[in-house]
Amino acid sequence: MSLVFYSRADDPAPWRDAFAAALPDLVFETDADVRDPAAVRYALVWKPPHGWLAGFPNLRAIFSLGAGVDALLDDPALPAAVPLTRMVDAGMGRQMAEYAAWGVMHFHRGMQRYANQQRACDWRPHPGTPARQFRVGLLGLGVLGEQAARLIAATGYPVAAWTRTPRQVPGIENFAGAAALPAFLARTQVLINFLPLTPDTRGMLDATLFAQLPRGAAVINLARGPHLVDADLLAALDADHLSGALLDVFHAEPLAPDHPFWQHPKIVVTPHIAAITMADEAASQVIDNVRRLERGEAPLHTVDRDRGY
Repeated sequence: MSLVFYSRADDPAPWRDAFAAALPDLVFETDADVRDPAAVRYALVWKPPHGWLAGFPNLRAIFSLGAGVDALLDDPALPAAVPLTRMVDAGMGRQMAEYAAWGVMHFHRGMQRYANQQRACDWRPHPGTPARQFRVGLLGLGVLGEQAARLIAATGYPVAAWTRTPRQVPGIENFAGAAALPAFLARTQVLINFLPLTPDTRGMLDATLFAQLPRGAAVINLARGPHLVDADLLAALDADHLSGALLDVFHAEPLAPDHPFWQHPKIVVTPHIAAITMADEAASQVIDNVRRLERGEAPLHTVDRDRGY
């Protein structure tokens, strides 16, 4: 039996080493060196081409190299009967929490304004506000969002989260359900998106939502690119309703060189690095699932294809 690895963003070497140590009888192959597609039982992948997975007739499971699986679910030829799993935390929670906390401090302290002043050789300090007066709001409070909420709250910011159903996390104010969304947005000075991408959340970061944020609010998107309506964000920034945006994910990646986000003075672009899957922390999840499947057990962290996560 073999496992095939596909990713244009990850080095297969540490994954190969982890599997060799834990599962020496499992043949580890990359997409470039598959000898017999019929012998492939498992696929460990990040954004393979549409139709590629359908070329392995005896797959027992598809393992996503990340927490997001929308690129896989968008494949019309994705094998319907094969379990699909995603990474849960695997070191990504701490990374995303750090990124979110940095983003909050970036906007709280007005660092984008100082970056723009530096380019103009403009030495001009500005007054600030205490962290306790800078209200942070998270869309979503799952495994990753909760870690971010706790870290940000520990640094002294008042943190609230909006969730589809009620969630109780000590120190985090909860707004639950569609009816509570306007009140949540109205109290939020920096909004951080941690939602999964589903038909209900696609395009959620739009003009209607931005208009419900206080004037001068900022937006951080580290979830998925299609959550955001790009034109609506640009319009809200140019109208000075929003003061800034920190974006790590995009509709098309890499972001096109002529995309207006690159040069906008109120936008910070990072290349999908809020959380990077690290083999030494994540391989154990996949190895455990291979062992479970070989024993005839169901894998862990299986995606509900109807819900999208």
